[in-house]
Amino acid sequence: MGRILITTDYLVPGDDVDRLLRRHGHEPVHSPSTGTRQPGDRAVLFDGIDGAILASEPVTADMLTDAHSLKVLARSGVGYDSIDVPAATAAGIRVCNAPGTNHHSVAELTIGLIIMAARRLADVTTAVRAGRWPRDAGHELRGATLGIIGYGPSGRATARLGAALGMTVMVSTSHPDADDPSVEFTDLDTVIRTADYLSLHTRAGGTTGRLIDAPRLQAMKPTAVLVNTARGSLVDENALAAALRDGSIAAAALDVLETEPLPQDSPLRALENVIITSHLAGQTVEARARAGLAAAQAVIDVLAGREPAHPVDR
Repeated sequence: MGRILITTDYLVPGDDVDRLLRRHGHEPVHSPSTGTRQPGDRAVLFDGIDGAILASEPVTADMLTDAHSLKVLARSGVGYDSIDVPAATAAGIRVCNAPGTNHHSVAELTIGLIIMAARRLADVTTAVRAGRWPRDAGHELRGATLGIIGYGPSGRATARLGAALGMTVMVSTSHPDADDPSVEFTDLDTVIRTADYLSLHTRAGGTTGRLIDAPRLQAMKPTAVLVNTARGSLVDENALAAALRDGSIAAAALDVLETEPLPQDSPLRALENVIITSHLAGQTVEARARAGLAAAQAVIDVLAGREPAHPVDR
């Protein structure tokens, strides 16, 4: 019925997604995203393609100009700011994502990064490998304030884990849950000013771009830790590097960056008080399985004339 491009590198021929598509009469076409594609390859990526299951590589307006058979783009993840949604909509191409598939994975890594920062585990493991035996004191999380910006699935899951660890949880969101007694909902500036650990779980774009800029970094506690497992574009990285250098905040833990992989000339590379991971928050075996199948189902539904479960274009 249709040729389905799959660029998500962990989806492979013969897996559950491949079999699901074939059961519905579709032909999977695997072209894994492993880095920046050459311009010529980008220009023809969607030639003869009816639907696509995408990694986080950019999909620009010029790539869609000649994609005459393309009807649906489905992200095997939550974020979709890599896709030019208005251009796709103008071309009659549906755009979908897969929310609710990786929020437990994101929350667990968020708490893991907080623990790493609180106990300086990256420094400790590096020192032990080098033959030293550091015994510096870290900090308990119990009694500390976890500030969360955004209260979607990953924000909620992180709040629950923080509360279970005995943290005071404060949340800034436009969708507070009055029935959750473990969370205090308040305004953005209060969360930023009060948090010992400030964790970002909001989407990028619109008014939330560069959410954490120089003034807001200056408003944080000098002992605070910034954690970002949401979108790299939420943080002004130059301002963050300056704040980490001058002690405006104590540390940062970043799973997402403005440019990925981290550029060699990034000012963050030279700093010892920043933990950087390679966009791993949603990358567990379980989350990948859920996300891949959700994206495949979206493609199947659109090509069958049904409304997808999670459109982001309407």
